[in-house]
Amino acid sequence: MMKKTLFLAFGLAAAFFSTAALAQDRYRERPPVVVSPDLAAPWVMQLAGPNGRPVVYPRQAAQPRPVYQQREAYQQREQQQPMVRRGIFDRSPAQPVAMRPQPIRGQIEPQFLPQTVAYDSKEKAGTIVIDTNNRFLYLVTGNGQARRYGVGVGKPGFEWAGEHRVTRKSEWPDWTPPSEMIQREAVKGHYLPARMEGGPENPLGARAMYLGSTLYRIHGTNAPWSIGSAVSSGCIRMRNEDVTDLYERVNIGTKVIVM
Repeated sequence: MMKKTLFLAFGLAAAFFSTAALAQDRYRERPPVVVSPDLAAPWVMQLAGPNGRPVVYPRQAAQPRPVYQQREAYQQREQQQPMVRRGIFDRSPAQPVAMRPQPIRGQIEPQFLPQTVAYDSKEKAGTIVIDTNNRFLYLVTGNGQARRYGVGVGKPGFEWAGEHRVTRKSEWPDWTPPSEMIQREAVKGHYLPARMEGGPENPLGARAMYLGSTLYRIHGTNAPWSIGSAVSSGCIRMRNEDVTDLYERVNIGTKVIVM
């Protein structure tokens, strides 16, 4: 009886270990790996199903990535309101920068435009009086009045005063810079031509009235924004339209007083 019991126990133990070994072998063997035949799939590793065929998973619609959504929103904001570059220490919200108005070249202050003013003078009508301190040229018309123009005068070191006569008049005059001016400007790195034909680019402008035997003139300018300033080498400059108006009112021999 004892032997039968032991034999039965050994049999049951053998059966148990055999079953466990088979189960372990079954789990040790992995099912074959099959790559999806759909090359458009993102290389998803799929397991074979029980019938040996690859398991097919339904393709899901691609969802936009958040980064793309953010970029699209940024581009929309960029188109609606341009961003403003700011410094690294600027923490205030970016605001559109208004374009600064550009200065209008050729525009001068209203007081330098031609106008008739009250002017008490002992000089005869037709006399030219130039007030270099206030940048005005007066053409005496008599009866306590004068026609006033704005002018540009000699820069510091080139001021002068005196009395002369208009000895010559010229329309669209050519320009021959004095040798002293050529040398002076060459030191500054500005090289002047020996002679320049008359025309819009000529610094003497549209008209010129020469004063006595000096190198000084009343002339136009191609830099009208300089009227009202002390920028010349001693000549009296006017806007081209103003010097043309004065030119028609002045004769050779006209008295010119510079003070």
